[in-house]
This record gives sequence, structure tokens and C-alpha cells, in this order.
Amino acid sequence: MFAMILVGLPAFAQKDENNRIKNAGQVMVEILNVPDDLPADLLDKAECVIVLPSVVKFAIGFGGSYGRGVMTCRSGKEFSGPWSAPSMMALEGGSFGLQLGGQATDFVLLVMNQRGASSILTSQVKLGGDLAAAAGPKGRDTAASTDVTMRAEILSYSRSRGLFAGISLEGSTLRPDNDGNERLYGKGVTAKDVVINSAIHAPASARLLVSTLNKKSPRNKSGK
Repeated sequence: MFAMILVGLPAFAQKDENNRIKNAGQVMVEILNVPDDLPADLLDKAECVIVLPSVVKFAIGFGGSYGRGVMTCRSGKEFSGPWSAPSMMALEGGSFGLQLGGQATDFVLLVMNQRGASSILTSQVKLGGDLAAAAGPKGRDTAASTDVTMRAEILSYSRSRGLFAGISLEGSTLRPDNDGNERLYGKGVTAKDVVINSAIHAPASARLLVSTLNKKSPRNKSGK
């Protein structure tokens, strides 16, 4: 009996990761189906997308937040191929937790250059410190965006109670969820293996997320 329980543990542990991926796909579909939310020209120039569904505030000291989600990038070393299998990610911080008012909030982050993507995939990074971050602009195009926005390596958005807006995540940290990747893909698999090296096939739970991005933004138009 004990042996049977141990055999079943990996499959049970994968359930949370697969649900996270499915939820991320649904968030992406809903946001991209509203043209005035996330500008299409910014998505076309993004190297990677990070989706963190239902981030919630918790009260420790002055409050904080912890969210888990997924990161998918255009595959290949030059970020020019189809969207990759997702790597599990974690977002942690305190300052933005106070802005959420205790509501479960979806986050979508656009990673706008290769330096930002490589940094996030290999280590923990502080937004606004290690990487330049800004609240993402809304609208069908970004002609009115500020220089600060256009120089940012990370553009961040939030959605709470149906309202979608740019949000500053400066001071929070992003890191690969290595434990989540191990549960989903197997021991020794890094975020870089999943996303850039294309050594991993996307699980069935990622079908909606990956197909939606491949349909809405099939080519990298960053002009690099």
C-alpha cells in the first residue's frame, strides 16, 4: 500500500502545475480577445510572456504577495521561433500587494528584450533594480507611450474584477519555480532547458496558452 502511494505522488504533484498552466491559458485568451487591453504591437515585439493567474495578498508585517504562474518565450536562441513550452515562475513582493486591496489579481508581464529574458530564466531578478520595469500602456497601439515605457525590459499589467490596467511591480522579484518545473518535467530540468533550449515538449495543459499566442503573435517583430 505504501509503495502504491509513493508511485502516485508524482502524478498528484503535477496537478497543481497543470492547473496553473490551464488557468494561464484562459487568462491570455480573455485578455487578447479585448483589443483595447494589451496592445498587439507590443505583444509582437515581446520575447516572452509571463502569466500569473490569481495572485493574492497575504498579511505578514505590512503585507505582501506571492504568485505562481508560467513563462513562455519565442523558441530558439534568437527568440524567433514558435512559442515554447512553459516554465513555472514565481512572483514575490510587498509593495504591489498593498495596491491590490486583497483582491485576487491576474498579472501579465511582457519581457521586451533578450537580456531580460535570459536574466529571468537563470536567476531571481528584482524588478526596477536588476531589470527596468514599467506599467504597460493600453490601447490598440503604443504611439503615445512614454520613453520610460518604451525603454523598459518588463511591461506589467494587472486584471482584477474585470478591470485591466498597467501596474508597477517595482520592488518585487521574479524567479524560476524550479520545484514546479521538476514536478512537471522531471528532475534536473531548468527553466532555460524548457524555454530556450527547446529540449521539452509542451504538456497537453499548455495547448490553449501556446496555440493562442502562436495565433495572435506568430512572428517576432522586434526588429533586432
